[in-house]
Order: sequence, then C-alpha cells, then structure tokens
Amino acid sequence: MQSAPTFANHPDLLETVTDGRLPVSLESEIRKIYERSPLYTQRFPLHSEPLQWGCYREIPALSKKEIVERGHQAFFDDYAVIERGLASRKFEYESTGGTTQSPMTVIMEDGWWNSQTARAYRAHALLAAYADRPYRKCVLAPVGCSSNICPYEDQPFPHRYFDGTVYLNLTSDPFVFPESEWDRIVTEVQAVQPEVIEGEPVYLSLLARAVQKRGVKVPSVKVVILTYGKASVQHAKRIAEAFPAPQVDLYGSTEAGYIFIGEAFKDDSRVIDENVFVELAPFRDLPDVFQIFVTTRDREAMPLLRYHTGDIVRRTPTGYRLLGREGGLYFRPDGSLVSPSEIDAALPADFACWHYSLIQTSENRWDFHYVADAVAPASVESALAAVLGAGSRVVAFRRRFIAPAASGKFALLKPLAR
Repeated sequence: MQSAPTFANHPDLLETVTDGRLPVSLESEIRKIYERSPLYTQRFPLHSEPLQWGCYREIPALSKKEIVERGHQAFFDDYAVIERGLASRKFEYESTGGTTQSPMTVIMEDGWWNSQTARAYRAHALLAAYADRPYRKCVLAPVGCSSNICPYEDQPFPHRYFDGTVYLNLTSDPFVFPESEWDRIVTEVQAVQPEVIEGEPVYLSLLARAVQKRGVKVPSVKVVILTYGKASVQHAKRIAEAFPAPQVDLYGSTEAGYIFIGEAFKDDSRVIDENVFVELAPFRDLPDVFQIFVTTRDREAMPLLRYHTGDIVRRTPTGYRLLGREGGLYFRPDGSLVSPSEIDAALPADFACWHYSLIQTSENRWDFHYVADAVAPASVESALAAVLGAGSRVVAFRRRFIAPAASGKFALLKPLAR
C-alpha cells in the first residue's frame, strides 16, 4: 500500500482514510473533473472502484506545454457549445503567456474568476472584510492581467470602472509611461480614493514613485495586494513609503486561479482551500522545498488535475514562502538554492531602488541592473557576489528603466538556462 503524498492544504480538508484510499473530498473532485472534461479520460482512464493513492500517483501530471500542444478545445466534448457560450457570455476567455511558454487560451465559466477571488479574500483576515461587500479598488498591472475585462486600448475613465474597481493601466511597460500618463493615473487614484490597491509589484513601486513625486497622499488605502508577479523587499518598502498599509501576497495564475495567500514577507502564506488542492513534490532533495501540483475545485470549464505550475515553495514554521519559478532560481555549485529572497537579504541596508534584476551572463559573471534615485553603494557588488558563491563576480549598473519580457512580466533573478 502506497503512502499518501504531502499536501499543503489544511489537514482538515484531507481527512485520513484507511486502506490507502483517497480522502472523500479529493476523490469527489477528481471524479467531477473526469465528468466535466474528456481530456483526462483520454490521458488516463479511471476505474469505478474507490481510488487508492497508488492510482492517484499514476494520473499523469498536466503541464502548460501539454495544454498548449493539445489546445484548449481538448478540454471539451463539443467545442461548438463553448463557442456559442462565448457569444452569449456564458463563458469568457483569456490568453496567458506566462514567462516561459507559448500563449495559452483559458476558458472560464462566467463568474468563476470573481467567485474564486471572493474565496481567496475570505481566506485572509486583511481581505475578508472586502469579500462580500462593495468597496473601492484600483488595479495597476499588465494589460493582459487575470481577467479579460482589463482594457487593451485607450478608454476613458468611466469605461475602466467596474463595480467599484478602476483599471489604471493602458499599456504594457510602466518604465515608458510619460509623465502625462502618471499624471492621469495618480489623478484617478485620488478620484477613486480606494480602500484597496492591487497590482504587479514593479508597477506599484513606480506608482509609489509617481505619488511621492507629486506630493500626493491617499489615506483611504487600507491594504495593498501584491500579485501578478514576484515582489522583492525593495518593491514592498517603496510601496509602503507611499501607501503605509499592510501588504498581502496573493499568488495564483490565470489558468488555476488564486492558490496561496499570506501577508507579504511574513512567510505565512497558506493554500486557499476552497479554491484548490496543492500537492507538494520534493525538489532537488532540498529540505522543505517543493514543486507544486494544483487540482482546482468546483471549476466547470478547463478544470485542472495535478497541474504542474512550475513554481517552487519553501515550507516554514508559519506557512509557506513562494520562491519563484523553477527557471528563476539559481543553484550554487554545491547544489544549494538562491532565490530572490536570498538576494533581498544580501542587499545592504543603505541600498534603495524602485526595481532590480540580477542577470547571469556567464558561468561566474552577473550583472545587477537597478533603477534608483542614487548610485548604489560599492558594497552591493561584493554582497551579491558573496551570496552567489565562490568565484562569482557582480557588476552593478544603474538604469533609467528595465524592460519586461514580452508577456509584460519582470524577473528579479535570471540565471543562465540549463
């Protein structure tokens, strides 16, 4: 009899069952997924007997690459029904490029994104008050963000205001916003007087710069949500200078919805149990470091079963820390791991920037690009070289801007591809 894999969910969700059987909650969800999508039966047919852990482990993990290659149509018996549903707005779609793969089309049933967002909010004390009542929110993120209501063209303010939320961004790279664009954005924030500000960390860091430059204060802000990308401590500090409110780290993806939530940089992220099951798989024999495989809950269109997100987490005494994408982590010659967390910790206390990116250019050479109001102290280079390991050399470059990837996302750490 095979032992159960490790899950990051609260133990009460996965009650213990004898004889190697799956918990009822997990088996029930798996069978719903098989009923809703023909893709999974084609890949691995299920028997009708109660599922054992041995059978669960044989279900092949689903990757983004496979979804792209098969096409989103593979999730449905009759895609013509979905096309009619898109026309009648019973379904909606989004295209997500992520950071490493080709674009993927995601089909969602109408209302799913908002429902799983509300469940995510209820899962954290700082956001629970906003889950079930009207409130004002400003969102600043890449234009291709989580829901396809985000605008793709220059629309006036009223057309970007939905149910108390204004979407501030009209383009893809905040470093190229002219001052007139920041004038517009800051004015709209002042007009809305949001209780919640949500956004990609680089965008919010530069918003903080724009707000401070204009001498503006927004005392209405009660909480800041960092999402859409990996935040650094530098981002968090700059944002807090302009918006002195608690910060929440809300992690997820367009295809899977929100997965983890916690207070930013407190190492206390938890799975949003009502949204997903999260299976943990040991990663490179590192203690308490895992790959994650996500199974969505109560998803009708494109449900995901054992979906390999490509993200790595570290288990802590208080919860989990999101380390980043597998491709965005560096491994020293001895096999130990360097993530953006280690880079943040290595930066001297007298260093401050709006954004940075540490890029490996050869086996031992790294370039540290940063956007700041002042030149970095000389100690930055030696501090980063020390954390990267013996023989590493770091050269710092102060920049006016750091371009994002084609997807609109930014990378804090870019080791050479292996």
